[in-house]
Amino acid sequence: MNEVRQRVWKPQRWSWTLIIKCVENVRNSSLLRDYQAYLRVEKGLRPLTCEAYDGDLKTFAEFIEGRQGVLLTATQEDVAAFLENLRDHSIDQRSAARKLSCLRGFYKWLLLDARIHHDPTVNIESPKAWKVLPKSMAEPEVVEMLELARLNAEHPQARATALRDRAILELLYAGGLRVSEVTALSTGDLALDLGRVQVRGKGDKERIVPLGRTALLALEEYLQNGRPHLARISSARKASVAHQDLTRLFLSLRGMPLTRQWVWHVVKMADSSASPHKLRHSCATHMVEHGADLRSVQLLLGHADITTTQVYTHLALGRLKTVVRKYHPRSLRRQTETEALPVAVPAAHRGLHLVPSEPRPESSVSDLPIMLRAPSLRISSGASVRSLDTQSAPFIGSAETNKETA
Repeated sequence: MNEVRQRVWKPQRWSWTLIIKCVENVRNSSLLRDYQAYLRVEKGLRPLTCEAYDGDLKTFAEFIEGRQGVLLTATQEDVAAFLENLRDHSIDQRSAARKLSCLRGFYKWLLLDARIHHDPTVNIESPKAWKVLPKSMAEPEVVEMLELARLNAEHPQARATALRDRAILELLYAGGLRVSEVTALSTGDLALDLGRVQVRGKGDKERIVPLGRTALLALEEYLQNGRPHLARISSARKASVAHQDLTRLFLSLRGMPLTRQWVWHVVKMADSSASPHKLRHSCATHMVEHGADLRSVQLLLGHADITTTQVYTHLALGRLKTVVRKYHPRSLRRQTETEALPVAVPAAHRGLHLVPSEPRPESSVSDLPIMLRAPSLRISSGASVRSLDTQSAPFIGSAETNKETA
């Protein structure tokens, strides 16, 4: 009898568990879809950012389901256990901090939408992570890479792709653009006569980026001789591309808009140690080294907070060395300049003061005892000095004598 009950009970329990999990998955999926719509429409985040947040939330949702819970019923212990699980699986501290930041934004939205009454991430501390300095290229390395791209573009048998690749490299370094910003550019964003380009960055925030003469010439050459050839190339996929995609600035051999992966490939082909984001860091670092202020660099790169831009001051080692050698009192250059300077005469103080003078040999009081002999004095007022006759006060004696001397 017990065996029969056991055989009947197990399938019923298993089916009941499956039903609960299906319901929980549906609740989490609908909740994540609503949050994705909030990020895209109200927050205005880029598609790749929304995908990253969605992946982090799905990872947490799977962890919560293993603890027989859902996203709406998560507690502070669940969040702490999730971070502990990330540490057990050797997840980097920066990645764990990013996931926790995603959870905080998610539960803040739930509070604003009145779907929960308590935020489980309130008292959770962010994992401490080491500050990683951005990697940049040396200025001679960038010059060599861009010079090689120029030679390839100016070759008599240069193809349209060579003109395009040179324009991409010049744009990445001249404006400090992100790779997604480069691929999203259209021909209408360029203003070559004004020497600038309009860029849409994170959160669909727009900014104006001025460009140098070399970058403008490379873009103009590509627009005149490179892009028309790429746009004329027919492709079977071209008919399905939306009209706005056909206005993209950089096109592939089949007339399609370039992808982020292909821009990475272009930079890697020019220099195996380079990357699009490393060119962006190099642009900011070289500007700081040449004396640019942080506020201008922040506007150029499109940073929301200037603390993000301050990291480039740690990379400007050449400028830091120059400042230390010039201004530090113990630096070798400072000591050399100090030794080379002539001995400065101290500036005279304003007002009247007495200055000791050399005794005169013809003084009438030379025969008096030295303790009774009055010193030879001069009255100094600023830069002018006037001698005081010692005979008017030959003795240091009574108060009447001092009064008459005064």
